[in-house]
Amino acid sequence: QVQLVESGGGLVQAGGSLTLSCAASGSKERINAMAWYRQAPGKQRELVAGITRGARTNYADSVKGRFTISRDNAKNMVFLQMNSLKPEDTAIYYCAAGTYVTITTFIAATWGQGTQVTVSS
Repeated sequence: QVQLVESGGGLVQAGGSLTLSCAASGSKERINAMAWYRQAPGKQRELVAGITRGARTNYADSVKGRFTISRDNAKNMVFLQMNSLKPEDTAIYYCAAGTYVTITTFIAATWGQGTQVTVSS
């Protein structure tokens, strides 16, 4: 059973940057695809960015050009570099491990507990 632990959230001013980290542990099997989701108050959870084990990535249109997802397979970690942050990026950010069933459709199997990102205007 994979466990995911996120870190790196916090409070930042608009235009600033944050880097989220997610460490995976507890599984002897290789972790396939990983992704970051977010959920703002009163909104549905949405996929922000995903990355396959081979480092193919996809992004939500709202974060393209501002966020970068990356991973370290040797350390079983995934990162989300967030630049030019906007108040509308405020949300709880969740790490997920799962599978891409199509090029853009990610199915999450395991979730982290989430980390709060707050962007002030």
